[in-house]
Amino acid sequence: MKKFKLKRKAITKTFALATALSSIMISSQGLANTTIIYAGELLSVPGKAPVKKRTVVIENDEIIAINKGFTPVASFNSGTTVIDLSNSFVMPGLMDMHVHLQGELGPNNIKETVKLSDADVAMHSVHFAKKTLLSGFTTVRDLLSQPEQMYALRDGIAKGWVDGPRIIAAAGVSITGGHLDVDGMAPDLLAIKSPKTLCDGPYECRKMTRHAIKYGADAIKVASTGGVLSDTSTGTGQQMTNNELKEIVETAHGLGRKVASHAHAAAGINAALRAGVDSIEHGSYANQESIELFKKSGAYLVPTLLAGATVVEMAKTSDFMSAPIKAKAIRVGADMLINFEKSYKAGVKIAFGTDSGVSKHGTNAQEAVLMHKAGMTTSDILKSATVNGADLIGMSDKLGTIEAGKYADIIAFDASPLTNIHELLDVDFVMKAGKVYKK
Repeated sequence: MKKFKLKRKAITKTFALATALSSIMISSQGLANTTIIYAGELLSVPGKAPVKKRTVVIENDEIIAINKGFTPVASFNSGTTVIDLSNSFVMPGLMDMHVHLQGELGPNNIKETVKLSDADVAMHSVHFAKKTLLSGFTTVRDLLSQPEQMYALRDGIAKGWVDGPRIIAAAGVSITGGHLDVDGMAPDLLAIKSPKTLCDGPYECRKMTRHAIKYGADAIKVASTGGVLSDTSTGTGQQMTNNELKEIVETAHGLGRKVASHAHAAAGINAALRAGVDSIEHGSYANQESIELFKKSGAYLVPTLLAGATVVEMAKTSDFMSAPIKAKAIRVGADMLINFEKSYKAGVKIAFGTDSGVSKHGTNAQEAVLMHKAGMTTSDILKSATVNGADLIGMSDKLGTIEAGKYADIIAFDASPLTNIHELLDVDFVMKAGKVYKK
């Protein structure tokens, strides 16, 4: 009889423990922040056809299900948030693969270089980051800013301290006097403002690539050619040598980082593609060899047509540009649209990118209008700004589509941008990682 009582007590304790654990599990599940979105028209995977009447189920920052029809809210836990976009076109958040969040091109740039402190620059970038997010761009790749401030902004946004898009922050590795170096200043200012990651020769470039990654770079940017906005008459031809480019790419890839190359002239585009870069920025004068190398390597073209259009307009209507910059701006900017059309029609992979900072932040969607003007279909444009961007930064498992298991980066419009690309200029709803920033 005594043994039976002991066993009974043990069974009772075990049952009580199991019940308590079950209650804890149920309670923790109940703590999940559930949101449902009723999407009238849903483009869950850009490049495919949209579907009508879907319920997107979100827990915390992640999509957990897409249901057909509008699932009654009574089917979910009490406290579930309902967002009614039943009269809207819903799609993944847009992605811009080429921005500079710390400033904007204009007549005050030289004065700002001297007068703005590092803290001022950081505050500027917070302002521009929020403008970018509210325009529907939930992820960006910042391709060269003051690194310490940009890494702090990236991390601050990730921690929820300030509002802005998810940032992939690149560091520049440049040759002395190349496009990513500073120019157009007095010698003593040049010494102060020169980047810490300048290199000459392959082994020095290897060291500077390692240095950039050590201090926080998510990606590496190089300039295989000269640039339009370099205040020098050194042109837009190839400037980095083949072995310098190859060493940077191999080193970066070995440390798990991708490489983007600013490139205008065909020789510099081709040298960078042969070296194995992951994207070409601008690609203004790509030739037939370039197209073949793009397709062989799988690298992306990030066209930045908006930057080209912006510098042409500024060169013609303002007087703050130096003579060398004006000449390059008018020549290169005018040619970018034609060359982009040729690359697109040849089947080169395109990832959306604006070079915002040259153009005004928050107007990023103007790039889509220019891409459409050059003959790109609306479906391909939306894919370039979602699916392709996610692939370029190696985050297709979490970004680029509205599917279970991915971050809840979701935007909406009154009408479909597949029908009228100008709709992208007026985003009505912005959610990033489950949090609503614009209603």
